[in-house]
Amino acid sequence: MVVCRNGGRAARQAGGRRGPMSSPALRIESKLPQVGTTIFTVMSRLAAERGAINLSQGFPDFDCDPALVEAVARHMREGRNQYAPMEGVPALREAVAAKFLELAGRRYDPEREITITSGATEAIFDAVAATIRPGDEAIVFEPCYDSYVPAVLINGGVPVVVSLTFPEYAVDWDAFRRALTPRTRLVIVNSPHNPSGAVFDRRDLDELASALEPTDALVLSDEVYEHMVYDGLEHWSVARHDALAARSFVVGSFGKTYHTTGWKIGYCAAPEPLATEFRRVHQFVTFASNTPVQHALAEFLGRRAGYPELAAFYQRKRDLFLELMRGSRFRPLPCRGSYFQLFDYSAITDEEDLPFALRLLEEHGVASIPTSPFLYRTRAPRVLRFCFAKRDETLRAAAERLRRV
Repeated sequence: MVVCRNGGRAARQAGGRRGPMSSPALRIESKLPQVGTTIFTVMSRLAAERGAINLSQGFPDFDCDPALVEAVARHMREGRNQYAPMEGVPALREAVAAKFLELAGRRYDPEREITITSGATEAIFDAVAATIRPGDEAIVFEPCYDSYVPAVLINGGVPVVVSLTFPEYAVDWDAFRRALTPRTRLVIVNSPHNPSGAVFDRRDLDELASALEPTDALVLSDEVYEHMVYDGLEHWSVARHDALAARSFVVGSFGKTYHTTGWKIGYCAAPEPLATEFRRVHQFVTFASNTPVQHALAEFLGRRAGYPELAAFYQRKRDLFLELMRGSRFRPLPCRGSYFQLFDYSAITDEEDLPFALRLLEEHGVASIPTSPFLYRTRAPRVLRFCFAKRDETLRAAAERLRRV
């Protein structure tokens, strides 16, 4: 466990020397002086410039269901082009609530406890902003999605980093208990996990609930890959656990589920006291999200379209990619969820992950993501993340190049 307070690698996003502004009209004092352009933007841009195969950023290179596009167009033609209600289109909130009841056995009130957001990243920020005050601590598990720590910092909080075990990417629950303090206000969890593909099971939820029972800490559960769990395993949402559901914001993503990441529609489910505070922030961040898209998603979700078959769809792509990579010097790590596959490249080189990822792109024409941008405490292992949410021909072409490395 490490606390991002002063100096050191873990505080790289919090540090930076403050000095007088040379020109108030041209320069402001940064709240995030160590944060640059995200690695996802950098690698996707380089892939486009170099003509490389892009397995870096987490988006499909295939289209969504044409019927979904037509539904959006139909709602636009029918005049649903003005602001949606701040909390989201009622039909979509009702469909989200119905899905929680079906899959988690949890009854959320769509009127008061479900909020539609402009993507899951907005929902994550809103939950952090609603709960964190200056000096409050938020526990994150590294490697972690790169929006968590900046959201905590920009709201005056103190990120406390607990490292997942390698190579299992499991939680050391004793380390987590040691990280809890009277100042702990929020715990951010992510399952299925980005970048590793690890998933929580019932025992993990019980451990989390047991550790938090004597505290008033809240939970922010990032579950955007909820429908991508493989090998017969279940998705254990915190919504399935009574004690955790009572203190949790649960965040999901329609972009991940329906192959429409560019539409930026997500949601948050939370008990009414938490949802009320969440909405107080949300209304001043985006206020409302795309109206015709919400109506179209409500139709699809309401008839259970798309998500029941998603795990089988992506498991087949994962298995194809693994089979195509047989015979290479890349060693796969277990992936039980999400659409990311980690590969150990230590048999190829002892280079650190970012230089090797850049060399792989430049010399072999395949873009990947290093895990170091997800880390604050530990040195990055010799692994890279590849996204397999791609057409089969894209995976075949990428694997052919990677087998030559």
